[in-house]
Amino acid sequence: MQPAATRYIWAMQEAVQLRIFKFGGASVKDAAAIRNLRDIVQTHGQPGPLLVVVSAMGKTTNALEELFQLAHTGQDYATPLARLRDFHLQVATELGVDDAHAGSPALMELLEQLQDRLSTVQPGDFDKQYDQIVSFGELLATRIVARALQAQWLDCRTLIRTDHTWREGRVAWPATERLLQAGVAAQLAHGPVVTQGFLGGTSSGQTTTLGREGSDYTAAILAYCLGAQSVTIWKDVAGLLNADPKIFADTVRYPEISYQETIEMAYYGASVIHPKTIKPLAVKHIPLLVKSFVDPAAEGTIIHDCRHGLLVPALIRKTGQCLISFESKDLTFISEENLEVIFGALAQVRLKIHLMQNSAISFSVCTDFSAFRLDKLLGLLRDQFTIHYNTGLELYTIKNYDTASIKRLTEGRELLLEQRSRQTFQFICRGGENEALK
Repeated sequence: MQPAATRYIWAMQEAVQLRIFKFGGASVKDAAAIRNLRDIVQTHGQPGPLLVVVSAMGKTTNALEELFQLAHTGQDYATPLARLRDFHLQVATELGVDDAHAGSPALMELLEQLQDRLSTVQPGDFDKQYDQIVSFGELLATRIVARALQAQWLDCRTLIRTDHTWREGRVAWPATERLLQAGVAAQLAHGPVVTQGFLGGTSSGQTTTLGREGSDYTAAILAYCLGAQSVTIWKDVAGLLNADPKIFADTVRYPEISYQETIEMAYYGASVIHPKTIKPLAVKHIPLLVKSFVDPAAEGTIIHDCRHGLLVPALIRKTGQCLISFESKDLTFISEENLEVIFGALAQVRLKIHLMQNSAISFSVCTDFSAFRLDKLLGLLRDQFTIHYNTGLELYTIKNYDTASIKRLTEGRELLLEQRSRQTFQFICRGGENEALK
């Protein structure tokens, strides 16, 4: 049972429902971006309690991945570590949130912890050690943002409870809901609270991550568990678009769109929303707003329970793909027993299938390319199957396709594999053909 005081505070807050703002890496990439975030919170964050979820700053996650890779392989990482340290301290200085010794004690403490962690990285246990290092991006960013907002800082690793699935922690929902409701209410009563996206923690206090780009999912977890009124994701685009404007010309904004349609777009790789984000919100009918931090007053997109007619085709590209084909060595048919073995091995090495197709004696899957995971897969299956694979590929998906959209994306390309259903057209081709997308 929750303490009586906590239950009372929580009941009071439900009268003026909580809102959750999520800011990604581009919206906190430097001091100017954080000042803009502060303006958005001050202008659009009233009235009522506000919980701000923040990602790592700019390309910090990439930088931490590089540091971890160097440490894991026994290489020198002093220069990139110094660069990461100086970047965060410089931003803190520009925002005026540091002290006379080039950084607030909390920020310096985190940087020292990162250095200590890197010094203990060893070969083996790759995914577990990855989570312990890469998580510092969100911890550093939220320390700076919380100071800039003069807001409270919350360590979500103690409240979002996960299992030990490193790099993609599975949320223990009852425990997480209980911990959040007991641990957040009192803080929200005293003003905005800043916490980390992407991170969780095990019951033994070890840090986990929720999957790459998982800060959207964090916002949804918090909204579900705390009964939020809404979630707003602040992006560098005008809302949920039918395509990535960095890749495709003439994009169209959806003013509103249903949970179901958004889940399917996210599943196929639409970059605006993390795939796991929608379900927790849909279960509790919590609307998701996608708005622009460049133009905060603009309408954006609302994702909620709604009905709409035929939508403009959504164009989605996933790069860094690998097409793997399995053939039976004795020319027997690919049977259910064969598929069970293949699926089991893919699950064991944690390769997700984006597309699959079978013929009489072969079965093909498209996955994200990971040399480490592919090698493990080959080790498990090469005795049973002849395996061929291609890397450096791109997977295109057209949701709600029409003749014109198919022609636009396929013209002049060599399609290695294609697949069509009533509403979705997908194909795999070789990469490096961006000029054909405009």
